[in-house]
Amino acid sequence: MEIGISTFLETTPDPVTGAIMSHAERLRNAVEEIVLADQVGLDVYGIGEHHRADYAGTAPAVVLAAAAPMTKNIRLTSAVTVLSSDDPVRVFQQFSTLDGLSNGRAEIMAGRGSFIESFPLFGYSLEDYDELFEEKLELLLAIRDSEKVNWRGGHRPAIHNLPVYPRPVQSPLPVWIASGGNAQSAIRAGLLGLPIAFAIIGGMPENFAPLVDLYKEAAAKAGHDPSKLQIATHSHGFVGETTEQAADLFFPPTQAQMNVIGRERGWGQHYSRAAYDSARSLRGALYVGDSEYVAEKILLLRKNLGVTRFFLHVNVGTMPHREVLRAIELLGTKVAPIVRKELARSEGKQ
Repeated sequence: MEIGISTFLETTPDPVTGAIMSHAERLRNAVEEIVLADQVGLDVYGIGEHHRADYAGTAPAVVLAAAAPMTKNIRLTSAVTVLSSDDPVRVFQQFSTLDGLSNGRAEIMAGRGSFIESFPLFGYSLEDYDELFEEKLELLLAIRDSEKVNWRGGHRPAIHNLPVYPRPVQSPLPVWIASGGNAQSAIRAGLLGLPIAFAIIGGMPENFAPLVDLYKEAAAKAGHDPSKLQIATHSHGFVGETTEQAADLFFPPTQAQMNVIGRERGWGQHYSRAAYDSARSLRGALYVGDSEYVAEKILLLRKNLGVTRFFLHVNVGTMPHREVLRAIELLGTKVAPIVRKELARSEGKQ
């Protein structure tokens, strides 16, 4: 089972001082995080794409490429690429370039995006939300599968027997489908035989089991071997020296950002400490605690959903860089070894 980090490169106001980190500083911090994650044995680091003031991650491939020569083993992925509002040719070229720089460690996680700022920015209509993604995913996979491309669609000029370079080290370049819990997304990924990543940021992770079943059923129907499919989840969380310390450190920035998003989306509810503490329970969606507790929750996730990869989204709002680095260190040196040892013991008996 792979364990790693995901981030949106948050630059939200500090919940105590109100200070706002510059985008430039957050980008440099991210490179340091990736290097450390590689050093402590984590498997993957993902950066989400957003186009708003409180996130610095508008160009994940560029940030990942900055860290590629300084790392050896860690896989480097978007989390996600908003494919609907991007050009699949450029997406492929960027991540194929990253694949070359990292000698075969790049991945693309393609999604429709939970934020919509990129659509007006790049001149797309939200009325075409679903159609854009389907069409552009088709083109991205066509480019991945063939050096020369013949393709025609409704939202981008046709391509007539033209090559796309550079070609990646990996063949094929991994493309994941990201989903926030949409059944059609799970079915689409299964039919295509693509790995899937579920964003689980609320409720109980075990409630995603029916979506996993839909995904595997669709894959089997299309002739893919369900046992070879990869399933990832992405959840908010933080690892501390003690569970109490982790909970107290992670709550203020999480509350501040959840309240901002809640106002934007009309949730109409203040994010309380009680709701936060409930989500930290063993069956909840927040992975906040000491190393043993976070490992226990990951193992439960493995049992309930059969995941092969787990992303811990460390900073929902702005946190001190030193605390983020310590959480990454604990995830790699404490949590991951516990999970791997237990899986080797329990699944080795089967």
